Amino acid sequence: MVVMGHVANSFGVYGWIKVRPYTEFADGLLNYPVWWLSNKNNDWQEVQLISGYSSGSILHAKFKECTDRTQALKLRGMQIAIPRNQLPVLPEKGEHGYYWSDVIGTHVINLKNEELGEVVGFLETGANDVLRVTGKRKKEILIPFIQQVIIKVDVEQSQIIVDWGIDY
Repeated sequence: MVVMGHVANSFGVYGWIKVRPYTEFADGLLNYPVWWLSNKNNDWQEVQLISGYSSGSILHAKFKECTDRTQALKLRGMQIAIPRNQLPVLPEKGEHGYYWSDVIGTHVINLKNEELGEVVGFLETGANDVLRVTGKRKKEILIPFIQQVIIKVDVEQSQIIVDWGIDY
């Protein structure tokens, strides 16, 4: 499974939900008629998307299995995933040879071999994406995900090398 977003909240009284997608394009998840939802115990359940639309960076979605606000509220915080075999095939090498979810948990080091922390997520700022890294002191470090800063992403070694100071 590749985590592609999470349920942010319910929306309305007819079982609609708000989704924070982790996809390049906010409406990218709408291309998949079946989603998988997971609770904190990683118990996955299949749901069928019957309708959805994007509103800025948020998705509004309606599942066949969710008919009212009470059911929708129970989904809040759940991860949304798509089976990896249903996703487009990525190139073997190069800058686009991984999904964002492949980078979560990766260790980040700088050019001086100083460990900055572990990737916990991404932010979309409009100008460029930003890598969210939690350091040893639990302080979050924000690193621009741009070519001048990101030197190498090595998913196999679970490591990202950046041109970024430990004190930035």
